[in-house]
Amino acid sequence: MEWQDEGIILGVRRHGENNVIAEIMTRARGRHLGLVRGGRSRRMQPVLQPGNSVSVTWRARLDQHLGTYQVEPTQLRAARLMESATAVYGVQAMAALLRLLPERDSHPHLYEALGVILENLHEPAGAGELFVRFELAMLEDLGFGLDLLQCAATGRRDDLEYVSPKSGRAVSRAAGEPWADKMLPLPAFLAQGSRLSADEATLSQAFELTGFFLRRHVYEPRGLDIPDARAGFINAALKALSAEA
Repeated sequence: MEWQDEGIILGVRRHGENNVIAEIMTRARGRHLGLVRGGRSRRMQPVLQPGNSVSVTWRARLDQHLGTYQVEPTQLRAARLMESATAVYGVQAMAALLRLLPERDSHPHLYEALGVILENLHEPAGAGELFVRFELAMLEDLGFGLDLLQCAATGRRDDLEYVSPKSGRAVSRAAGEPWADKMLPLPAFLAQGSRLSADEATLSQAFELTGFFLRRHVYEPRGLDIPDARAGFINAALKALSAEA
């Protein structure tokens, strides 16, 4: 069997003396592993760095086999991504999220989003917003999507202020006020049609929102902790925003 695709390196692990197993988020085939012969060579090590875009050819006798990759670079970002804490932690945190998906499941929109965020990790404010939306997309693909479009109680699409921790649905200011202390705040920049940008306070709220549902529905049922890279990214992004204020 053989196929060709484009992908983004998520990580590698050593396999034998000179080879590595590469974990690549591909456009058409999702997160996919494969053996790269000579992956520890001087020529290949700079290519097989997390965040780099590559063109890959995968070959195996049977579809269920690990298979081998032939990898060619198309965009080498890794050196630039090492220049800031936001970028370093961001790459690690997104890779950790994508590992929650079954291997070889196609998620082309997540592949596209990954590429966009990698190009914007040097801008903490924009990167923070994009990352939150990436987490929301992950929750959707894992079957736990939030409904932030209309009020769960009234159906209103305006003046949405809260998110119900039970249903993951938006709630308007008036409907949610009696239970405000039990609600999660809905950051204004996540409201439908909002043209607002995140500031330090609303970005922090947004990460609390996605973190709550990721922990409840994804990490805790699997007996996992939220990766430290996520906290590192959040701290770096908020610190950068604070410095800009």
